[in-house]
Amino acid sequence: MTTQAAAVKKNAKKYGRLGSKAHYPYILPTMIIMTLLIGIPIISVFVVSLTNYQLAMNMDNFRFVGLRNYERLFFGANPIIYYSLTISIGMVVVCTAIQLALGLACAMLLNNDNVRFKGLIIACLIVPIVMTPSIASLIWKLMLNTEFGVINYFLDMLFGFTVVWLGADHALLSILLVSVWNNTPFVTLIMYAGLRSLPSDPYEAALIDGANRIQVFFYVTLPMLKQLILITIMFRCIDMLRMFDTPFVLTQGGPGNLTEFIGLFIYRTGFGVNTQVARAAAISVILLLIVSVISSLLIYAMRKKD
Repeated sequence: MTTQAAAVKKNAKKYGRLGSKAHYPYILPTMIIMTLLIGIPIISVFVVSLTNYQLAMNMDNFRFVGLRNYERLFFGANPIIYYSLTISIGMVVVCTAIQLALGLACAMLLNNDNVRFKGLIIACLIVPIVMTPSIASLIWKLMLNTEFGVINYFLDMLFGFTVVWLGADHALLSILLVSVWNNTPFVTLIMYAGLRSLPSDPYEAALIDGANRIQVFFYVTLPMLKQLILITIMFRCIDMLRMFDTPFVLTQGGPGNLTEFIGLFIYRTGFGVNTQVARAAAISVILLLIVSVISSLLIYAMRKKD
């Protein structure tokens, strides 16, 4: 032990502070590449948001306008951005909660050793994950069709009524339904992997102390899954905030602006009739700030000590 302690002390004197940061040279190339791939586009979008740039504009008219694009967005004559942000954040909260609840419930069922054909069930869960959202949304658009959709066919056959799923009354509900179907399997597999990795000792101790299943779930399972649940929430919130494929294919933001989420609003502003790329860049910066705040809060919650 004396020889080992002397060797450790000698190495500490030799390398100094580098000893605790010896991994830096190995991750530095990746950090540089990721900084270039992420940092340069973010800076470019922010710079463009301070200009009057439009698609195919004469560069002689190009100039910096400061924060004027942000002022027009929030204090303009028709600030649709407030509505887009409201329905986007509302969809994030509702859809993430439903996906997490269903995913955790399905994972608990899969974690039961008595479940048969578990491999087949997991294979079926992978299908919505690997499908492109635009293709899945196109299939759902056909299924939700008022006249010849299969869902209305069964509703009419069993209950004697049909629903205009993509109309003004049910458009948001339809997008919610498709998003839940498309992303709940992802949450299910993450929760299932987390449940399979939990140690058995706390469960044995809880059963010896006389805890029932509900108590075991709330006081043993959920606390041990806390970190994984927060990571899943962060992934789903970021993904839902930038949602574009599903509403674009199902409703294209309609009827009117009813389902114009923030992703669609950015697309229409930058590549619609007016081709206001600078204003679209300003909205993208705002979306980036919202995502950064949500991610920071969730990361803080993950690092906070119990």
